[in-house]
Amino acid sequence: MAKKRFISVTHSLPRGLAKGHDLRLARYLKTPELGPKILFFSGGTALRNFSRVLADYTHNSIHLVTPFDSGGSSAELRKAFSMPSVGDLRARLLSLADDSVTGHPDIAALFVHRLGKEKNKVALEQSLKALVDGRHPLLKAIADPMRSLIQSYLAEFYHEKPENFDLSGASIGNLILTGGYLFHNRSLDPIAFLFGQLIKTRGTVRTTTDADLQLQVLLENGRTITGQNRFTGKETAEIDSPIKSIKLWGETDDVGALDASSVCKETRKLIDSAELLVFPPGSFYSSIIANLLPKGVSRALNKNPAPRVYVPSLGVDLETIGMTLVDQVRVLAEHLPNKASVSRSQRPSVDFMLFDSQLTSVSNEQLDEIAQKFGVQIIDVDLANDDSDTHRYDDVKLAEALLALT
Repeated sequence: MAKKRFISVTHSLPRGLAKGHDLRLARYLKTPELGPKILFFSGGTALRNFSRVLADYTHNSIHLVTPFDSGGSSAELRKAFSMPSVGDLRARLLSLADDSVTGHPDIAALFVHRLGKEKNKVALEQSLKALVDGRHPLLKAIADPMRSLIQSYLAEFYHEKPENFDLSGASIGNLILTGGYLFHNRSLDPIAFLFGQLIKTRGTVRTTTDADLQLQVLLENGRTITGQNRFTGKETAEIDSPIKSIKLWGETDDVGALDASSVCKETRKLIDSAELLVFPPGSFYSSIIANLLPKGVSRALNKNPAPRVYVPSLGVDLETIGMTLVDQVRVLAEHLPNKASVSRSQRPSVDFMLFDSQLTSVSNEQLDEIAQKFGVQIIDVDLANDDSDTHRYDDVKLAEALLALT
């Protein structure tokens, strides 16, 4: 049998990583505002609970989330305004929000509020108008000048929405972000920054691009599917063949639409500033790979020598049908640039993979292939949670394992 090329430690961190680890953790917990800049490429839901835990250790994490969701209430907004999805952005902002008295829980409460799911259009319009006019209890609870600012964004949405817009079950947070997007010349960054400040988000959240684009996948059987909600298996039937490739798709798939996907200067700076680059648990193609598709992401990553770490998802990810863990690492490496070291030799596309042999049944042969073929250092470490849920990691253990790599 080939010699194992990974660190196997079941109940503690590897010695090289553990040196000084407890002292660093204590320092991070005491002064999280001075914590490390760990950057995550993800969607909006997979890291919801984890983000809250991470905020205990650092207020400097960076979250680049996808704007390509094409289902649920996001579909209605995208259809009405030809805009990117704001649902994942809203979800991550709220996950990192300071919900203490020193924060602004009243604004967070408004952000999570949804209109009723009744089909009575008049009643829904009245509910929204009460928010726009400041008569709704959730608006009254917010002090000026923040209340007036939020009202102005809601008013922008209210006056610009099509007459036939379906308000049933609409997320107020999404409507506010949409109004801000329209108010700020169809740009998401200003509104993401503003509301990050308003709800005292303990980290930075941005979308990788604010272009109005869809995800399109080509399956091994030759079938093409356009729209994220059509291949994740969460809203429609499961895909019936492994995904062969994925790309961004504009309404006319023309060069101009795809050029619009270029990341802005501020996002490139965020990537450049990161001390650790993480590809975390989540839908493999629509959450992780999708974030690497906009123009400029690969170039920005190539400039940053910080370690890159992959944390495979547990449980069933319908987007990885027919894929092994080796296949996942290969696809991730194909979408990442090789990093040149000081001596100009090529470094691995992925430096580390956090792995818990207690939670998966991946063979040693697969692990050896990942280590030898892709140069990935596999760290087998205890990430299991205490409630015996084998489909998710323990958030504290995962956070501390990542912090050990900074």
